[in-house]
Amino acid sequence: MDTSISKHQKNVSSVIHLSTFSKYFIPFGNFIIPLIIWTSNKDKWSYIDENGKQAINFQISILLYSIFIGVLMIPLVLFTAWEFIGLDILKHNAHQVNFNFSDISLFGWNAGIFGVLGVLGVALFVVDIFCTIIATIKAYDGEVYQYPFSIKFIK
Repeated sequence: MDTSISKHQKNVSSVIHLSTFSKYFIPFGNFIIPLIIWTSNKDKWSYIDENGKQAINFQISILLYSIFIGVLMIPLVLFTAWEFIGLDILKHNAHQVNFNFSDISLFGWNAGIFGVLGVLGVALFVVDIFCTIIATIKAYDGEVYQYPFSIKFIK
């Protein structure tokens, strides 16, 4: 393999990173398109191979973090909906439970946790956008960008 990085390799690596934005137009496009470009070029050039691994690992990591935040939201949505609608499903034993939180309602706690999880979700979105743009620029400059918070699924 050639150790110098050609303009073609830089362009293909940049397109791999940039193609992860296709998730906004094509479902799972952030996996499919970079995977196609990466697998068709990974055996020819190690620079493209490394950039493709980085991009796909980061997208898988972002997906897992998003699923984790979503799973944490499910019980909060259910309990908040029950309290907001006024269903008495959870209130049949309410007279036996005393947590001494007389000034703080359950909805207040849920709203705080919703806020934290919402901020985490927005931060995850912003990190995804900015890191992908930085990785695209770095790939075009001939550098391999190490994404933060990326789990190494493909080594």
